[in-house]
Amino acid sequence: MSEAPSRSVPLFSTSVGNGPAVLLIQGVGVIGAGWSPQVDAMAGRFRMIAFDNRGIGSSPLGDVPLSIEVMADDAIGIMDSSGIDRFHVVGHSMGGLIALQVALKAPHRVKSLSLLCTFASGKDGSRMSPGMLVAALRLRIGSREMRRQAMLSLIMPADYLRTVDRARLARTIGSLFGRDLSEQPAIVMKQLRAMSRYSAASRLRELRSLPALVVSGSFDRIARPDLGHALAEGLGARYVEFQDAGHALPIQCGDRLNALLLEHIDRAESLARSDAQPAGPAVTQPL
Repeated sequence: MSEAPSRSVPLFSTSVGNGPAVLLIQGVGVIGAGWSPQVDAMAGRFRMIAFDNRGIGSSPLGDVPLSIEVMADDAIGIMDSSGIDRFHVVGHSMGGLIALQVALKAPHRVKSLSLLCTFASGKDGSRMSPGMLVAALRLRIGSREMRRQAMLSLIMPADYLRTVDRARLARTIGSLFGRDLSEQPAIVMKQLRAMSRYSAASRLRELRSLPALVVSGSFDRIARPDLGHALAEGLGARYVEFQDAGHALPIQCGDRLNALLLEHIDRAESLARSDAQPAGPAVTQPL
C-alpha cells in the first residue's frame, strides 16, 4: 500500500504481484479494492496496481474541480511515482473513460486497453431515462435493506439474482465497493457530473494502433451493449459480450473475465516485445 501525490492529493494505491504492470481504474462509487477478483487471479503473472480515485476510500478529494482529465492525471501520476514507464490499462464504467483519457494523453506509455462495461461518451452513462430515474430513486428511498436490493437489481441481472443469496451477495459487493450498498456518498454525484462532461468519441481513431478489448454485458442497464459495440468499432477493437452479465460483470463473471483479460494482455505483451502493430477490423464475439 502506498500514497502517491497528485496535484497535492495523496492517492491511496496498492501493488500486488510481479511482472508487467497492469493499472486498474474503477468506476463511480467504488474503491480500488473492487478489483480484488482480478488482482487475486492475475497477480501471479502481472503487477496489479489499483487505487482509490480522489474523493473516495482513502484518497482525499482535494480542491481541484473533479473531471475525467484530472482523474486521468491521477492515474498517470501513480505510475510515475511507482517508476513504471509502460503499462496495461483496465477500466470499468467511469474508469473506462479515465483509461481512454490516459491513453490519449500518454499513448506511448500504454501497452493495451481493456474497457469493461463502458462507453465513449460519459453522457451515455449518466443519461436519465425513465427506467433509470426510477432505479436511481429506489437507491435513495425506503429501508436500508430495500436500498441494498435496489443496488443489486441495478448492477446484476434478475435471472442471476434468483440463483443467489441476495443478502450475502450485498455484503460481499459492499466489501468490494468499500461501503454499505444502502449508502450513496456525495462523491457519487460529483463523479457522475464529471463523467457527463467528458467524451472521447471524436478521438477514438487516435487509439486504433493500441491493442484494445471492449467487454459488455447483455443485461447492463448503465453501459448498454450497443454503446460498448460502438466504442469497439471506433477503436477497431475486439468486442466481447457476456450474454448473462450486468454492469457488475467483473464480479459476477470474474473467472471468465479474468481468463479473457489474461489472454488479451498476454497477446499485447507479445506485440510490445516484437514492436508489432495490431491489424484488422473490430471483431464481435459473444461469450
